[in-house]
Amino acid sequence: MEQQEKLALIKRNLQEVLGEAKVVEILKTRDLKIYWGTATTGRPHIAYFVPMSKLADFLKAGCEVTVLFADLHAYLDNMKAPWELLELRVKYYQAVIKAMLKSIGVDLTKLKFVKGTDFQLTKEYTLDVYRLSTVVTEHDARKAGAEVVKQVDHPLLSGLLYPGLQALDEEYLKCDAQFGGVDQRKIFTYAEKYLPHLGYEKRAHLMNPMVPGLTGGKMSSSEEDSKIDLLDAPELVNKKLKKAFCEPGNITENGVLSFCKHVLFPLRSKDFEIKRAQQFGGDAAFSTYEQLEEAFAKEEVHPGDLKNAVELYMNELMEPIRQEFKSPEMVDLIARAYPSKKQGAVKAEEVVPSRLDIRIGKILSVSQHPDADSLYLETVDFGEAEPRTVVSGLAGLVPMEELEGKLGVFLCNLKPAKMRGVLSKAMLLCASVDNPRQVEPLVPPEGSAPGDRVFVEGYESGEPEGELKPKKKVWETLQPDLRVNSEHEAEWQNNALLTKLGKIVTKKVKNAPIK
Repeated sequence: MEQQEKLALIKRNLQEVLGEAKVVEILKTRDLKIYWGTATTGRPHIAYFVPMSKLADFLKAGCEVTVLFADLHAYLDNMKAPWELLELRVKYYQAVIKAMLKSIGVDLTKLKFVKGTDFQLTKEYTLDVYRLSTVVTEHDARKAGAEVVKQVDHPLLSGLLYPGLQALDEEYLKCDAQFGGVDQRKIFTYAEKYLPHLGYEKRAHLMNPMVPGLTGGKMSSSEEDSKIDLLDAPELVNKKLKKAFCEPGNITENGVLSFCKHVLFPLRSKDFEIKRAQQFGGDAAFSTYEQLEEAFAKEEVHPGDLKNAVELYMNELMEPIRQEFKSPEMVDLIARAYPSKKQGAVKAEEVVPSRLDIRIGKILSVSQHPDADSLYLETVDFGEAEPRTVVSGLAGLVPMEELEGKLGVFLCNLKPAKMRGVLSKAMLLCASVDNPRQVEPLVPPEGSAPGDRVFVEGYESGEPEGELKPKKKVWETLQPDLRVNSEHEAEWQNNALLTKLGKIVTKKVKNAPIK
């Protein structure tokens, strides 16, 4: 394969390449060495086929590819995976990723698999972490992880270490380039800036775009585990895929089309076929993704027909994985690596988000607090017999006209509190950032109504408490993990805030805590 062909294959479907000149120069004399890392936390789902298809491209281009199972990173990222489960989850990740790569025809002999703690706990690596800490500022460490590490007002030191470890991995894995999502761009530029301070060379960085999920923001996610797991049965894939957001003619926020672009077309040597009855246009075949996108944009392809085709191809990819995980050893591994959560009512002592009574409210009127220039008085309809009075500190930050008549997201079971003489019976939730100061109320999904319940994905069961007891500090414990991510989506510990109609979002503010 010629150098230009290799470069084109390496860059295919990427959003950005940092250090392309370095890549070109290396390809003149040898093949590129690339590493891709994944933190071993929750179970990989269908979207993991997006990076897998790029690993296939890299291997076709002759690259040496290392897959890093970042168990130490998984622990540091707000301790998502407890130590006792890390080893089991690494085994699961290795098994499932190998199965995924085999299902798309990748020769595993060309791949290298490495566990993070095999080298990240060595004396040399640890000393480099300390050396890095002498040149990196707190500001740069926090900025680097802004779109990957959970952002809170008082971050744990572990979150500040995370970007530095990812940078050092490039040196210890002896790669020429690191591959990842464009959400990791700040970590990549951090690595380019600081590795030379330690006497190490700057690497290139290859970035995938952030692909919309199949179960996107406009899909109802009220069912538990609504994401398509790699081991879901065909009937469950059908049920979940039917709910995926796929608006006629919409080619910009369409997870089903994106899956075609980034997974199905790069992996196929034959045409992409859509089967349909003659009265609906008959069967159609597309040799390129651009042809399919154009036809969908013109509404020549119906969303239902596209979903049926994607379901067929998706099951083709998933079936070998399902078969591989039917063995007693793999069933036991899954059970131990991801022990099931008991369903039913949540124990009172567990500080979980289902204890919060978060609801949609309609702000009927807004007025200035008579005794406080920084406070508004809001009359809010929650679908109850009588509206509630809510006092918020938004005066001077959000104009009244942007609140009056609008829907908002409110915490409704805090103990009512007097604010400059007025009893406030709920709290309007906002995303807030400093420098420059920006405050924006959370935005409910279109079609929401007063009284609609807001819940955290994965914590739908259990009833909210009637009134939170101040001494138990439930809100104070949960609030630091509430934030708006880089996609303007509200979340708690990376789990989306939802109503029955979809995700809670913001229009402007991102990467910000929710208060």
